[in-house]
Amino acid sequence: MEDLTINERLFALPTTAISDATGGHTNLNARIKPLAEHFKIAGRALTVRLPDGENRAVLEAISKAKKEDILVIDAKGNTNRAVAGDFVISLARGLGIQGFVVDGVIRDLAAIKALDFPIFSLGTTVAAGFKNGGGEVGVPISVGGVTVHTGDFIVGDIDGVVVIPQGEEERIAESAEAKIVKDEAREKEALSNGEESIRAYLKKVLNTFK
Repeated sequence: MEDLTINERLFALPTTAISDATGGHTNLNARIKPLAEHFKIAGRALTVRLPDGENRAVLEAISKAKKEDILVIDAKGNTNRAVAGDFVISLARGLGIQGFVVDGVIRDLAAIKALDFPIFSLGTTVAAGFKNGGGEVGVPISVGGVTVHTGDFIVGDIDGVVVIPQGEEERIAESAEAKIVKDEAREKEALSNGEESIRAYLKKVLNTFK
């Protein structure tokens, strides 16, 4: 693992292992899901706070984002107005942004899937957001019940999205990697000899609760 970057290490880990490593305290609400099952993200957050039904600040965030950043958008859970459609997503993709995490919805789902751009959101809608102004970029936000700061690490896959507070990435990665090794050893022990090893494993585990 020493030759991999922290981004690569966390990208290789399932969110379930990362959630276990964080104690499960920074998992976004389970309603925020990938819009395609294969979508996976792991990178730094750039936060966006939107007024209800607005999306103009998303364009500002795209202009400020670094390559591989993930836009994390507090849209107040609004499911009536989209924070972005395929054109805006094309702009983000063209500048190397890695993906969006949205406490809200997007639109133009078929076109976005064709772009293969990872989006985690509450779903989709047909209505565009307003562009009257307002909104802030780079400020603390609340998304899916979790506080997110710019610079926090975001990992998302088919199971959901987990936030790793900035500065804790290395510790969480090590803990999650150790959890994977432990789980693999447990599975080998339990499944190595069919029914016999399964019953032996269950007996061992259940005895620990006596």
